[in-house]
Amino acid sequence: QVQLVESGGGLVQPGESLRLSCSASGRIFTVYNMGWYRQAPGQQRELVASVSDSSPMYADSVKGRFTISRDNAKNTVDLQMSSLVREDTAVYYCNALIRSVASVAARNYWGQGTQVTVSS
Repeated sequence: QVQLVESGGGLVQPGESLRLSCSASGRIFTVYNMGWYRQAPGQQRELVASVSDSSPMYADSVKGRFTISRDNAKNTVDLQMSSLVREDTAVYYCNALIRSVASVAARNYWGQGTQVTVSS
């Protein structure tokens, strides 16, 4: 069994920063891609940032403000968010493509979500 656990959400004012963390645990064989998605009320879930073996990629709306980082040894991925704006308000979900010990194929796993609210 594999789990993703997120932490770090909260309420901040516009222009402030926030850091989200996600840890993958369980019977993991290999972690491939890791990333962050978000879903605002009434909106579809969208990719914010992801990182694999190559360079990280970002949604246009967060380029230059958000930084994704990954620790392969710990199976963790962080999202440093700076210069936050109201439009960043959403539930943020950690996502990872993982092959578990019990499987021959990788599958997507999701965290439970953490609320980020940007408001004055």
